[in-house]
Order: sequence, then C-alpha cells, then structure tokens
Amino acid sequence: MSAIETDSDHTSSSVKPQSTAALMLAAIGVVYGDIGTSPLYTVKEIFSPSTGLLLSPENLIGAVSTIFWALMLIVTLKYVILILRADNRGEGGALALTALAVQAVKNRPQLQTVLLMLGLFGATLFYGDSIITPAVSVIGAVEGLELVTPALSPFIVPISVVVLLLLFMMQRFGTHLVGRFFGPIILVWFILLGVTGVWQIAQEPAILQALNPLNAAHFLWNRGPFILAVVGAIVLALTGAEALYADMGHFGRKPIQWAWMSLVLPSLALHYMGQGALLMRDATAIENPFFSMFSQDWLIAAVVLATIAAVIASQAVISGAYSMTKQAILLGFLPRMEIKYTSEKEVGQIYMPAVNWILLLGVVIAVVVFKSSSALAGAYGIAVTLTMVITTTMTFFVVYDAWKLPLPLALSATVFFLGIDAFLFAGCIIKFFDGGWFPIAMGLSLFLVMTTWSKGRALMVESIRQDGLDLKSFIQHMNAQSIHIVKRTAVYAVANPETVPQALLHNMKHNQVLHEKNIILTVRFDNVPWVSDKQRITVERLNDYFWQVVLQFGFMNTPDVPKALQHCAALGLDIPVFETTYFLSRETVVATPNGGMAQWREIMFAAMTRNAGDVVAFFHLPDNSVVELGTRVQI
Repeated sequence: MSAIETDSDHTSSSVKPQSTAALMLAAIGVVYGDIGTSPLYTVKEIFSPSTGLLLSPENLIGAVSTIFWALMLIVTLKYVILILRADNRGEGGALALTALAVQAVKNRPQLQTVLLMLGLFGATLFYGDSIITPAVSVIGAVEGLELVTPALSPFIVPISVVVLLLLFMMQRFGTHLVGRFFGPIILVWFILLGVTGVWQIAQEPAILQALNPLNAAHFLWNRGPFILAVVGAIVLALTGAEALYADMGHFGRKPIQWAWMSLVLPSLALHYMGQGALLMRDATAIENPFFSMFSQDWLIAAVVLATIAAVIASQAVISGAYSMTKQAILLGFLPRMEIKYTSEKEVGQIYMPAVNWILLLGVVIAVVVFKSSSALAGAYGIAVTLTMVITTTMTFFVVYDAWKLPLPLALSATVFFLGIDAFLFAGCIIKFFDGGWFPIAMGLSLFLVMTTWSKGRALMVESIRQDGLDLKSFIQHMNAQSIHIVKRTAVYAVANPETVPQALLHNMKHNQVLHEKNIILTVRFDNVPWVSDKQRITVERLNDYFWQVVLQFGFMNTPDVPKALQHCAALGLDIPVFETTYFLSRETVVATPNGGMAQWREIMFAAMTRNAGDVVAFFHLPDNSVVELGTRVQI
C-alpha cells in the first residue's frame, strides 16, 4: 500500500499571495461588516424602556465605558489575540476549532464524543445568526427613513423585505463580482463612524471618562437586579466577533488583526463615545442616536450608506452559512445538497440554492413577525453568546492538550473568559420569551437533524456490512476463468471497503461479466479542513483484476473524484477517462421497529435519504459514465 506523491499541493487552503494592505481591505469588507453595523441599534437598545435605565450623564458614561471595555476584553483580547492563534491548518470557525479540540483529546474517546456534539451544536447556532443578522441590520438601517419623514414609517417593513429579496436573489451570481467593492465601502463606513464620533466628542469631551474601566464597573454594580437586562443590550455591540475567527482562512491572521487594531476598534470606540456625547447634550436623540448624528441634509445619504453596509454585513453571514453547510455535508452531518461554484478562481465562493431559499424564508418571517430592530434585538445575542461559551470551552482543550501550556495558566484564562461569556449569556437568556427562543429553537432543530443523519448513516453502513460478503475472501475464492472479462474499467463506490459491492455481484451473477479493472473506491472526509494532493490517494492491489482505492478529502476541499483518480497513474493504476464506468448504489432505507434509533428518527432519516442531492453532481462524475443500482437497507 502506498500513497501518491505529487508536486502540486492544494492551493485553496492557503491565502493567495497578495499585499497585506489588500488583504486588510478585503477583511474589513467581509469580516467586520456585522460588528460594524452594531452602532445602528446598540445604544438605543441599552436605554430602551425594557432595561429601565435612566438617560443620565453618569449612566451614559458608564454604558459607553462598558461597551468599550467589552470590545477590549472579548473581541481584542479573546478573539484577536488568543483565539486567532488556534488555526486548523490556516482555517478557523466552529467546526475547525471542534476538529482541533477533538484531535487534542484523541486518547479520550468519550470526551471526544462530548466535544464533537458540543461543537456541532455551536455550529448550528450560526444558522440562527445567519437569519437574524440580515433582518436586524437591514431593518435597522431602513428605520433611518423615519427621521427623513414620519410618513415613511409604514413602509419600513416592506422596503426591508424588498432589499432582502434582492439580496438573496443576487446570491446565485456569486460574490466575486461585487466582493471587490465590499472593502472600500465598509472602509468609508468605518471612517464615517470615527469622524462623526470625533465631532460629537469635541462638543462634549466629558464622555472621554468612559475610557476609565472603573466607570464600567460602577455602572454594572449600580444596576443591581436589573444588570442582566442592560448586559443583554450591551452584547449587541459584540455581535460579529465570531466572524473574526470563522473567516481567518480567507485572509490570514495578521490582516484581520491589523485591520481591527488600526481601523475597526478605534472607529467603533470613537463612534460609541460620540453617541454618548450626543445624548448627554440632547436626550431626545435616543429615538435613533445613530442617524441623529447627521444633519437633515446628510440624512438620506447616511440611510443609503447604512443600508449598503447592512447588506454587506448580511452577505458575510449568508456566505458563511453556505460554507458551514458544505463542511457539515462533507463531515457526514447533513445529506448531499446542490453546490454551485460561482468563481473559477476562488473555490470558497459557492452558492447553495436550498440553503439560500431556506434562509430567505426565515429572514422574511423574522422581519414580518418582529417588525422592528428593537424587537429583533430580543432574539439577537443568545446564539452569539452561547457560541462564545462553546468557543471558550473548546479552546481550553486546544491550549492545554495540544499547545501543552501549564494547567494553571490554561485553566485561569478559561475561567476568566468563561465567566465573562456566561455573564453575557445570562443577560441574553432573560430575553428568551421576547424572541430569544428563535435561534435556540433553530439550533436545536438543526442539531436533531444533523445527529439523526450521522447516526442513520452509521447504522446503514453497519447493516450493509453485516449483510454483505467479505471482499478479500470473495476475491480469493472467485474463479475469474469462468467469467467473461470486459476490457473496460469499473469503479464501484462503496461506503464500507470491506464488503463486496452489490453492483459487482449483479454483474457477475446476472450478466456473467467481470471488468478487466475493478476499482473498489471509498471516499472519506477527514476531520480537518484541507487534505493535500500528497495525502489524497491510497492504492492497494488485491489481485490481477481488483484494486482498492481510498480518496481522502478535508471538509473544505471540493470532492472531485475523476480529477483525483487521474493521479492513480503515478502508482501504476491507469484509469482511462473514456473507458471507465462508475457503479453507484442508491440505498432505499427501510425503518424497522426496535432499530438503532427511535422509529420516528429512522423515518426522518429515510426521508432525508430519499431527498438527498444528486451523488453524480456532488462528486463531479461524468453523467454518461454512471450506472446506478437500487438497494434496500433495513436499519
């Protein structure tokens, strides 16, 4: 048995050579859109009637101070400095971190299972964010029209829905055409945030007291039993922090860090202090502090720019949902779905129609049901803070078990950040019945779907193994002389490489035919983002007629089977493109009582199997060279 060695390694797993400035600009456009649009609604929600917070100079200084130090501790210290170091071969995000943590505790299988399930649930929460972010960002921007003229108030929801419809309808064209404009627009947005903040601070310098962390501490302490309501609103300033880590593979760690330190953090800090300064002078501006910072002449331009920034922020989480779904499919947690690649140069730019329309439906429902950014803010935050808790927990095992840092250091850092995360989550969970149930319900539903699919696939493979014939014993006792040999190559795709493919048995039993070359092919997806060409193929020759080939892909790779099989020639196994037939098995799952899962879950799994995407397109197989045979499998 040998592995292929090629000179060409994967190119999609690393950042393409570009200048740091170009990568910083791109990161500003994609990574920071979500957190950059938080000023549209954060301060307004902190002083909303639901928090019971009096709009006084002391409270304004304390609230802005709390926002500033939350950005410093959570975003800067935790994510920018610490979490970004936990890269999985250059990739970040919930599943990449889960893979790192699981690998770090590889000698403890029970803990591995717990971490895998915890990480999977954290990944499902991202979908809730993918629905709420476009809804709250777009409607928060469009609400600025109320200040242009109150007569436009009844049209805010319809206009928001139209903007969102256009956004999702444009997804099929891909982001590569408009992606180059994201960075400059968001760059202008952050400069605008900083300039407007400085202008307001110059008129009320007392707000600079917010830089003193003691003001944040006094502010939180004085809230007493109402502290959680305020914290739940302050969390809105941190939404989008997970994007720093999730998008690391696209831009690299340094450009993301430098963009935050040099532009994003200063602009956000100045703008939040600017809103505080404005409210210290004019308490009536609390109706919409962001747009109140602009004169009437600049208001329409501000609304347009805010809407564009909200659309860009939404684009980031929508694209993230596509990537997350693809990763979940390749890791075996979701059935196959149609994946369209929208760029010939960037393999990460994909479009998934099913995911797109499901997200659109969820976003439109959220806008129509909640009707305002304030109402949506109740649903915002729970998914984000719970993901933060899970990320901190996962990072402990990476820091201690993989990086081998001393236990006291790893434990103290984890307890510190976990305490902050739990505090933020507690502030959001009190909004559970005000809309917070929405992302939790979505996450739990998706978790059920994913675990059902994973468990069902395992049961199906085990059932096929038990009912099948042992491949090597079959080959040893087979009399090839009595069978007609066809001078072609047959590739039999099997989930379990130890059993004889059903299609092979059909050929030999009914047609008395055996191909000259029979490839028993197994495709595996490793719990790593990228598998290079050098590690892709393993070939074992079983006898004169049979070869066993294993293809390994990472959860960020594109599973192009014919392209991968071309490299078998380097190992002495030539697979002619125009003389090869792919034999696939399409399983019909039959749910049985007292099976491996509850019967309702088995029925759900059977339904998902029937509606799974086309395996031919998923593995990029040639349409005119595929033979599919049906098989009934009881689980």
